[in-house]
Amino acid sequence: MRVALRAVHDSDLPVFYRQLNDPEALRMAAFTPEDPADRDAFDAQWARLRSSGDVVRTILADGDVVGSAAVYGEPGEREVTYWVDRAHWGRGVATAALRALLAEVPERPLYARAAADNAASRRVLEKCGFRLTARARGFARARGAEIDEVVLTLDG
Repeated sequence: MRVALRAVHDSDLPVFYRQLNDPEALRMAAFTPEDPADRDAFDAQWARLRSSGDVVRTILADGDVVGSAAVYGEPGEREVTYWVDRAHWGRGVATAALRALLAEVPERPLYARAAADNAASRRVLEKCGFRLTARARGFARARGAEIDEVVLTLDG
């Protein structure tokens, strides 16, 4: 499978919206928008992301839109995030996409957060050189509860 990144197109947004509303993916991600089904809030968030100057990319697998990846935030505190359609989980797409994103953004350190029980996301991050640096607790909207999370860091 060939994985590539490209700039986000308007036509990608309906795909991202559908992916964001997959109940199983929401539960796994845990830290999600207050109301993922609120299309106006979704559109406003993506408009902000795309105009922010942050690095925001569409993930393609064999030419099909399968997710998104981004580096966002203030210098010295920037974080990575990614979302891959559940139909492509376990196929190396997230790892390949994150590696491509990291090659595009040489700035370090970079940070990542994940639900502590999201072993798959943690594996992706560790394969890309991130190391566990902290544990925290946060309110996970998708689960309606405070849960454990891990913070990982990618240094120079």
